[in-house]
Amino acid sequence: MESRRYSIAPNPMSRLATSTIPKRAQSRAQCSEKPWRLRRAGKLTVVECAALDFPWLIHGFSTRPGGASRLARRHGGRHTAETVLNLGFTDWDSRENVLENRRRWMKALGAGNCDLIALKQFHSDAIRTVNSPGASSNPAPLQGDALISRASRRLLSVQTADCIPILLADPERRAVAAVHAGWLGTVKRIAAKTVGRMQMEFGVRSENLFAALGPGIGACCYEVGPDVVKEFASQFADAKDWFDDVFERISSDDDPNPLPWLSMMPPGHERPLRTHLDLHAANRAILLAAGLRPENIFSCPFCVSCRPELFFSYRRERPTGRLMASIALH
Repeated sequence: MESRRYSIAPNPMSRLATSTIPKRAQSRAQCSEKPWRLRRAGKLTVVECAALDFPWLIHGFSTRPGGASRLARRHGGRHTAETVLNLGFTDWDSRENVLENRRRWMKALGAGNCDLIALKQFHSDAIRTVNSPGASSNPAPLQGDALISRASRRLLSVQTADCIPILLADPERRAVAAVHAGWLGTVKRIAAKTVGRMQMEFGVRSENLFAALGPGIGACCYEVGPDVVKEFASQFADAKDWFDDVFERISSDDDPNPLPWLSMMPPGHERPLRTHLDLHAANRAILLAAGLRPENIFSCPFCVSCRPELFFSYRRERPTGRLMASIALH
């Protein structure tokens, strides 16, 4: 199998997007790219975090190219079809294509002898423990948004199309986890609860854990409304650090749009104030509060909405495919 590694090259789309990032988020968006790399495996490209380069560990975050699925796209009034690596069972794709894509994904990771364990995700804080060899053959998929294991050859996998995938590994106890953290899961502190479950079941010490926060939608593109802002404000004392400067106005009890006629919208159709949320920063703070060392948490610099050549983004296009973040013990 052909396998090449590439450094992450600058992308002009990312530079353009940076100018629109709120001031609080700009420093986070310009984070060091050294821990992250692209590895070419045949026609597939895998995003990897160098911090998880343990000899007993397999891990990777998928990208868009190189699959068996055909995704229709519209460009300037013309309809085209793109070949993509869709790793989720979606309405527009066939089950056969997705299974073939998953086979290619496992081969690219060097996980051909593993059982792929995926979830029926529903933006919860439900965490599932995988140790039995029959978990992947169960006709009814596990329901939840995080997987933990100490068993070999169980490829724990979560699917995303904007949300943040988080992979956790403890080199002392040889325990791993895969977490799906959208805004709802983040508010429910699913990352911290996964750490807590690993402590309870495997004797993991949080200070020994390494965390890789993979490609997800960035603060540059993730615009949210008052409902999301108020959920975060009610749960986190430092929530304002993850939003732009409009946060204070939206999170207060005052009407965020006291002069609706200034919006020049018909009555009853006023556009509420919007702000940008940095899910990477929020989950990093949650993991720090759970006891992880700051030097052991690594956030991917890619915004999936800014990089259509590499990633799917539900906010950018519909229909779209699903990315996968996977981790396993050899």
